[in-house]
Amino acid sequence: MKRTRRLPKTRPKPAWTSRDDVLAEWRRVDLAPLEKAGHMAAIPVGDLLPALVKKLGLTQRRAEAELLKAWNSLVDPNIAAHAQPAGVRKGTLFVKVDSSVWLSEIVRYRRREILERLQSCFGRELIARISFRAG
Repeated sequence: MKRTRRLPKTRPKPAWTSRDDVLAEWRRVDLAPLEKAGHMAAIPVGDLLPALVKKLGLTQRRAEAELLKAWNSLVDPNIAAHAQPAGVRKGTLFVKVDSSVWLSEIVRYRRREILERLQSCFGRELIARISFRAG
């Protein structure tokens, strides 16, 4: 189980008063940098979303989810009954096959056909290779 690190609870800072201004002036403290640091510039959400989508790789993940949904319609029903995609990592589609007999059949005779069909629908960037595993 993954443990998350909890940050200590902080109390909200009280509002800045004129008394604090007088004390800062008496102590000869320049508060301009602290005041600047306390104010966060507002950034429109529309400016943040494209960078966030790119950073999280949501476009890639969406394409992977579509691939998993489209598997049954793109592949021969006999193969789809015995082999299901497990996921995509770094351009490799991992497929679980339920028996070693079907694994041998698919790897020997159907691998190229399946790869070409998937690449024609989803592109070579998403699926460069295909790996079949018994499991």
